Order: sequence, then C-alpha cells, then structure tokens
Amino acid sequence: MLRVRCLRGGSRGAEAAHLIGSLVGRSVSRLVQNVFRSSSSAAAVQPHPQEEVEECPVCAYNEWDPLEEVIVGRAENARVPPFTVEVKANTYEKYWPFYQKYGGQTFPEEHLKKAIAEIEEMCNILRHEGVTVQRPEPIDWSVEYKTPDFTSTGMYAAMPRDILMVVGNEIIEAPMAWRARFFEYRAYRPLIKEYFRRGAKWTTAPKPTMADELYDQEYPIRTVEDRHKLAAEGKFVTTEHEPCFDAADFIRAGTDLFVQRSQVTNFLGIEWMRRHLAPHYKVHIISFKDPNPMHIDATFNIIGPGLVLSNPDRPCRQIEMFKKAGWTVVKPPTPLIPDDHPLWMSSKWLSMNVLMLDEKRVMVDANESTIQKMFENLGIKTIKVSIRHANSLGGGFHCWTTDVRRRGTLQSYFH
Repeated sequence: MLRVRCLRGGSRGAEAAHLIGSLVGRSVSRLVQNVFRSSSSAAAVQPHPQEEVEECPVCAYNEWDPLEEVIVGRAENARVPPFTVEVKANTYEKYWPFYQKYGGQTFPEEHLKKAIAEIEEMCNILRHEGVTVQRPEPIDWSVEYKTPDFTSTGMYAAMPRDILMVVGNEIIEAPMAWRARFFEYRAYRPLIKEYFRRGAKWTTAPKPTMADELYDQEYPIRTVEDRHKLAAEGKFVTTEHEPCFDAADFIRAGTDLFVQRSQVTNFLGIEWMRRHLAPHYKVHIISFKDPNPMHIDATFNIIGPGLVLSNPDRPCRQIEMFKKAGWTVVKPPTPLIPDDHPLWMSSKWLSMNVLMLDEKRVMVDANESTIQKMFENLGIKTIKVSIRHANSLGGGFHCWTTDVRRRGTLQSYFH
C-alpha cells in the first residue's frame, strides 16, 4: 500500500479558500481548503500537474520504520495520583506508604528536577539524530476537578504512549482508566488539532464515566501471589462496565496489532479498537504470566519485522504462534538498575522499553550495558541516554514518546 498523502491547493476552489484563509489565518485556511475540496465537484478537486503534494503529518504503521517526528512527554508539574483502588491495583505494596503520603501532591522536588533535565537531554539527542520533536503543553495538574461520578486531581503528561496511538494516518486518543488521568488529553490537544488541520485523521475513543462500577471496589490485593492468581484467572481491577484502554497496551506490526487485557484495558476497550480498525487491521489478544499487567511494552516489545523482545520473567502464553510464523524471539538480559532506585509505577524491566529510531538504531538506557551488548550482537547501533530519574515516574523511552511519523508503508509481518 502506498503511503497516505494529503493533497494541497491547485483548484479554483482551493484558490478561493486560500483568499479567505489569508484574512483569517493560516490554520483556518488549511481547514477551509479541506472542507471546500470535499464538497466541490470531482473536476474541481483534481490536482494540477504542477501542484505540490505534501505528506500527511501523521503516518506510522509499526515500531521500527525510520522515525521522522515524535511527541516527547513532560515531567513539569507532575503529581502523585491519589491513592484510589485502581492506583493501588497497579502499584506494589512497598510503595503504598509513598502514595498514602504524597497522593495528590507533587513528586519529590529534587527527583523531579533531575527527571526534567534528563528528558530535555533526550529531546536534544533525538534532534541530533534527525528527528523532529514535539512537546505537550505544560498544565497545572494540582487543580481539582469533579464529574457527576468522581472527584480527583491530575497527574502528568509524561507518557504520551499511554494516551496516543498512531495507526496509519490516524491519531487515536485512548480513553484511559485512571481517574487522575481523565483530563490528560488536554495537554496534547493543541498538537492534535494542528495535525488535524494539516490533513491527519483524528479519533477520540469513547470517554468512560469512570464511575464506581468500572472498578472492582473489593479487588483482593494482598501479596504478589494474590496478583498472579487473579491475573491467571482473568480478574482485574477494571470491570467490563464500559470500554476503557490505555494506548500503551497495544503494539503495532503493520496490519497486525497485539494487545493485552490488563488492569487498565478491558475486553470492551479491545473490542472497540477491533471494530474501529477493521477490516484493514487485525487486533490479536495475547497474554502473559504477569502478576500486574499494565502496558505491554516492558513485557513484549516489537523492535523489527518479525523481531520481538519477550520478557523472560513474564513469558507470553501464545509465543509458539509467533515462532511458527517465523518470528525471532529475543529474551533481554536481567536489568541492572539497583534495588534501591525508586520505581513508583513500574518494574525494572523498563530496560527493554526502548525506542527504535529505525531498524538499525535504538535509544537505550546508558546504564544498561548488558542490553546494549544484546542490541549490538543483533547488529543494531545503540543511542545511549540516561533517564533513570524519569524512569521513576513510570516509563522508559517507548513510554515517554509517541511516534507521529515514520517513513514506511503498510505491510503484513504476521501470518
């Protein structure tokens, strides 16, 4: 399939729209041109042979085609989410006192300053590698908000992978599942509106009410063994009351997307995505031996055509399906991050939460020498960046980014 392109100008209608647009601004001009073209006659919308053809600003089909533009999150103003039932189910017992003390407040100030500096350096390195970097708006997440169903404060706009997913020329806003993240989309709306004005498709998944019925209020969390048993039985803190999902529970490989049912993604949310993307894309549910499933990319991270990192501590129950299809399954080495480093929202396996700049370049933790060696043995150059303090907020390089545009075409890699 050819890469989707957006046509600009050339017809008399477009010239008229441009004249109007010159009075009311460049962004409105683009929108008027698009609307005018869609309602004009077939003859009027045919491009002139000499007209310029501009690529859509949003286009990505997988996790490894050459990266051209990316959104990188912000740690500014980040706050600890209130210690609600869905947050408790996604965190480990040793950090519960931290949430009880700091819930609704800012993260420790000195730690946050270091995280902000690390992400700024990461942005600089991405630019040096030839990637256009976009950032969400800084927002005051301390403001309390109230819906008919709940009251909360906000969290952050640090992890765009959680809320935004690009499939082809469409950018999809995930509905989310944490009450503290209900309004997180506001930080990204200026960017998304500009992509839309320039020709991208924009879809917002149905926003859940996040009423009490969405959560198992009696979810029995006591030990890691409890978590393993519940996950094996397919029991999670989120119910099937209404669709919910985080975009980070999906991972793309051309015409095939893989997703897990997790603490934040329910079967109704997966079904919404399946119907929305059909018939051009297939959504496959896979599962793992994971006591606390939340976001797939530190458990199963696809890094190339038919090449996947599979967490040895959280084996995939459907792995034979991939091997039979000719995929190469690589088990990354044990992470080197020390036990005393705070990881308030994630596991040490953020070491495998890498960002592919293309098939032969990967952004990887500067402190994780063993996984660097693994990539080098695979013939992949490592771009080393340290984001240890940023890791503490809940994500690695893949989490901290959403790839907006990758240079490639739609293909099938799974049969």
